[in-house]
Amino acid sequence: MTLVYDGTFEGFLSLVYEVYYKKFQVEKILREFPATLILDDIITIEYDEKKSIKVLDSLKSKFTQKNFSVILNVFMCDNVKFELDLLHFIMVGFKNQKQLENINLSFVQNIQNLQKELFRHNHKMTGFTRFIELDDGLLYAKIDSKFNVVYFLGQHFLKRFNNQRYIIHDLKRKVAFIKENNFVGVQNVAEFETPKVSKNEEKFSKLWQTFFTSVSIESRKNKKLQRQMVPLLYRTYMNEFHN
Repeated sequence: MTLVYDGTFEGFLSLVYEVYYKKFQVEKILREFPATLILDDIITIEYDEKKSIKVLDSLKSKFTQKNFSVILNVFMCDNVKFELDLLHFIMVGFKNQKQLENINLSFVQNIQNLQKELFRHNHKMTGFTRFIELDDGLLYAKIDSKFNVVYFLGQHFLKRFNNQRYIIHDLKRKVAFIKENNFVGVQNVAEFETPKVSKNEEKFSKLWQTFFTSVSIESRKNKKLQRQMVPLLYRTYMNEFHN
């Protein structure tokens, strides 16, 4: 059986509810209805607020904090097909939390590996995220990331920019971590005008690019090694690579 849901966390919780109570034997989970013919039963699971809340409350009460965090973290890996493994993780967790540490279960191993990959990616993004100063003094960073790490980045910089206003904006996913006045958290950002940078930002951006160029030694350039250390994925909004 193939299930189709809307790709949201709330929609996935509704899917968990249907599987749990209707005993579906699920072989595949899709975020969109397939364009090609599939020789299988296909059921579309609509988001249901009451069902979603009921599953969420059950997860909070029956799962350890560690395992509940794993569920939330894995859902941030939105460019990977994790749903079937996560469904198995949740179903087994309802029966026996201890089994969620059993790496002999393939879905447990897949979930653990995916979470590790998420944390590695987030760690790299903390070093490759570049802020610019806007004309009103706010710090603004655009990111293009493999996973949805905007919340993790926001928490990371909250400890370092505690007295500073800033926005970390994931343009592809249209979400942003915002620390502005009394608000701290993630918001959907459907539209965002191109920000105007401060005069100091223009000056220091050019200085940084000049420094980056001047310290390089032409005879010792190694493009292959540079791509290994700073993959192209992370360079989109790193101003030192756009001189």
